[in-house]
Amino acid sequence: MPMLQGFNTLRARSYSFRLPLFTRAMVVVMIAFWLAGLQSVWDIRQWGALIPDELTLTTMYRVNTFPLIHLNFFHALFNILALAPLLDRFETEFGTLTSLALFFGPLTTIPALVYIFLEKLILRGNTAVMGASIWVFLLLGAEAIRTFKTNPYLTIGTYHIPTWTTPLAMVLVVEALIPNTSFLGHLCGVGTGYLFGLGYLKFLSPPEKALRWIEGRLNLLGRLPHYISVDQKIYGRFGVLPTTTTTSSTTPLGLIGSTQRLASMPRLISAALALRRDPRLLKLPPYISLLCIVVGVIWLLMLPLDEYSRRTYISENALLPGQVHTYFGGSDQNVFRAYRHEVDALQNKTNMEVNDELEKIFKGIGVKVGRQNYTYHASGDTYTGENVYAILQAPRGDATEAIVLIAAWKNVKEEFNRNGLALALALTRYFKRWSLWSKDIILVVPPDSLAGPQAWVDAYHDAHDPSQVASLPIKSGALQGAIALDYAHEGRFESVHIVYDGVNGQLPNLDLINSVVNIANGQMGMGSALQGMRRHSQKYNDNLKTVLRGMLNQALGHAVGPHSSFIPYHVDAITLQPFGQGWHDEMGLGKLVEGMFRSLNNLLEKLHQSFFFYLLIHKHRFVSIGTYLPSAMLIAANFTIMAIALWIKSGYGEGDDSAGVVKQKDGKDIQTKIEGAKGEEMDGDVVVAAPTVEREVLLPLILVSGAQFIGVIPLFVFNHTPSKILTLVFCAFIGASAGIPHIVSNLLASSRHRPTAQQYRLIKSFSLLLLGMFLSTLATLNFSLAFIVGLLSAPLSFTRPWPGFMVARYANAGVLHALAPPAVLLVGSAVSGVGIEAVLQGAAFGWHVWGMYTPLVVWCIWWPAWLVGQLVVLGQPETRERKEKKA
Repeated sequence: MPMLQGFNTLRARSYSFRLPLFTRAMVVVMIAFWLAGLQSVWDIRQWGALIPDELTLTTMYRVNTFPLIHLNFFHALFNILALAPLLDRFETEFGTLTSLALFFGPLTTIPALVYIFLEKLILRGNTAVMGASIWVFLLLGAEAIRTFKTNPYLTIGTYHIPTWTTPLAMVLVVEALIPNTSFLGHLCGVGTGYLFGLGYLKFLSPPEKALRWIEGRLNLLGRLPHYISVDQKIYGRFGVLPTTTTTSSTTPLGLIGSTQRLASMPRLISAALALRRDPRLLKLPPYISLLCIVVGVIWLLMLPLDEYSRRTYISENALLPGQVHTYFGGSDQNVFRAYRHEVDALQNKTNMEVNDELEKIFKGIGVKVGRQNYTYHASGDTYTGENVYAILQAPRGDATEAIVLIAAWKNVKEEFNRNGLALALALTRYFKRWSLWSKDIILVVPPDSLAGPQAWVDAYHDAHDPSQVASLPIKSGALQGAIALDYAHEGRFESVHIVYDGVNGQLPNLDLINSVVNIANGQMGMGSALQGMRRHSQKYNDNLKTVLRGMLNQALGHAVGPHSSFIPYHVDAITLQPFGQGWHDEMGLGKLVEGMFRSLNNLLEKLHQSFFFYLLIHKHRFVSIGTYLPSAMLIAANFTIMAIALWIKSGYGEGDDSAGVVKQKDGKDIQTKIEGAKGEEMDGDVVVAAPTVEREVLLPLILVSGAQFIGVIPLFVFNHTPSKILTLVFCAFIGASAGIPHIVSNLLASSRHRPTAQQYRLIKSFSLLLLGMFLSTLATLNFSLAFIVGLLSAPLSFTRPWPGFMVARYANAGVLHALAPPAVLLVGSAVSGVGIEAVLQGAAFGWHVWGMYTPLVVWCIWWPAWLVGQLVVLGQPETRERKEKKA
């Protein structure tokens, strides 16, 4: 019967000090090279990386140096963690001198030369590679061949998978999950490992007789610590294993080695079972939780680096942006000026009078015209207006698809969009003359940029409320895309600002933005900008600002232009805003719109091949969801980790000593033994687990459920309170929000059934579990909102009652008050220069008109979790002495 084994912290801590000499030297050298790469005087990566075009007779050292050099800290860290145990096993088996000769000889040179041959001569590329991952996959390939000799297949259901394919599966997983990895380089490493495992490279190993002579001559065993000689090897050389049983000297290594691994399996299972009962594990979750938060933030801060982003590209080949000649211009400029003169004459007219004149213009062009009334109510205010729109039927189409051109009467800043509307009218007249359109073109002119577009697109998809929004008298086919013109700028312009954020953080297909950048920069010669970054250096600081601005807009979830209302209906839309002082005029913007419409006209189906979830670094680089999502998931995971740990801890007795006892065999106790506890032997230690107790979950469930329920109150109040008294109501709510935890805590402390320490753990556990579940789900829909709420809620993971420590209790409560949702709203409104009344009024408008769910997240997820956290901090659990006295 194998002896039970468990997790031994001393053995784990000393593992790094027991590494053999060559393994230890490689780890130190890799760390040294990484530290040397921090300076900017000498580019060590350029010097030592394996670059096909740089490899000559004088730079052949690169075939040996490239595994020692890494791109960054995480690249080096993960490679060292993966390589150390594999290289440790290899050196223990073959010896230090053999390992040195092989890894700075054939086991590095062969995969390097194969990679150079395939990359440069076959693929005609020049991709540089570096890092010890090629050694990792080489050793995995050799080990897979050994395993295959004794255990050829891995059986999953009715399928038999060859065990030698496991390194190839790992190569595919690494390629899919980790950006900027060399798929070809890893394959070269695995292939070399296969050859070594099969014995085809055995002849390249130095002779054993020569190794013995060198060791004896230099007395390496006596001089070098952690040195492994030929005689000290645990396994026999090249497949021969010394054993005490009667075994042939030609017994394959894989056979006996596999037997030893199978024999150790019960010990591994026993260790796993014993490990989960080790009370020392309960001390780890707070540190793991903090590590998740720190890594999540660092992960986000690394995204603006070029190593973690990708260049933008056109995925939909049918778009062909910039491949057609645009003809808008010449006499069309006179048409534009005439329309602008007519629009100027309507500037002081009412919405109905403006629409009457626009209807006449549309009919004069020869297009169908429709009008639509709408009325919205939010915060005691009424938003009413009438949209007018025109449909240009495609000469080559059947009214099954359409493209939308939006020119609101006023933009989001309430500025008169005179040039935008005049240009839209001139473009409609110009489009009417062409017979190449296969999709209908719809020109929509709403009176504003926020309510009007939402009413029109809701009615177009029959998702409107007939009591507030009228139906559309005429329609066309499915909307393929929409472009809004916000041209309140006077005079010539330098660049165009692309606004792309949608309601609730939804984004258009990346191909649409890339097409605008391609046509503007390539064909039209005009600049383009994102997120208000009019001057972008494409350096880290500007990249980070662009990311943070995009995350803020996405987290707020509000409409930033007329296009925002279209995106929730899977209609890819953007707004174009000219800015700056340059040489481009309205004809240049018109040609840009014409080029975009010509590209959208080529589509056979909606844009779907490119990304819908991304963060734009600048106009030429982006980060996909697979790269940025882990940062928010790590933040959410810290709440789940703490919730599970608290649930487990609540099943043991109360008090600081309830975590358990570790009693060593020599009789010395690390902690005081608990009476009635159970003991278990773990590799020389006796772990005495704390006695289990029944969990009292009724009160925690009532408190957490009540906190979640009362979140509906501020959600309802702030969405239905008249705007005139919103500030007063918000001030009253701040006082109530700050006082509720104190009142409830005092009521619980003075009640007959005072909550115990176990119940406070359960209260915190249930609340953090809900918060982690909500945020991890939200991260897939609105990454930025989940990340920001999770980061502001991070202190809730470390809250705890402070019985007898009044200063600590109120200091902790003060920190939570500073991070309360009302306090964050006040600080945010002050920093942005917007009054709190305008913020609440905008949130209520978004809730009623756009269906914005940001208020729901704030008041029904974040605020209840904060309430429970504050209640835990102010809690005064019933002590054991008081409980025994009552009994």
